[in-house]
Amino acid sequence: MTDVQALPPIAAALVALLALAGAAFALIGSFGLLRLPTFYERIHPPTMGTTFGAAFTLAASIVLFSVLESRPIVHELVIGVFVIATTPVTYLILVRAALRRDAATAANGDPPNPEKRR
Repeated sequence: MTDVQALPPIAAALVALLALAGAAFALIGSFGLLRLPTFYERIHPPTMGTTFGAAFTLAASIVLFSVLESRPIVHELVIGVFVIATTPVTYLILVRAALRRDAATAANGDPPNPEKRR
């Protein structure tokens, strides 16, 4: 394990700021999931919160370990690429499934009920 005591105060403040920003974006996305009324409105905040939250958290990790190791550490970029690639795909698949469900409901003559999606 590396010695965190050797971390310069400026780098520690930057890491703390980035980690807090990442946590804040994830929390805001979670509140959006809870507060919005319909599925289509609910799906957007968590995907954005996850993407931005992960980006800030990964940036904090990159800064921390780059300063501690005295060389660029970019392994976290692979995680970032996977998050950026998979989040929109998951979003798209969930919305398409909901659209098909709504189309099937409408084809059966049932009126769409937004309360059912809760």
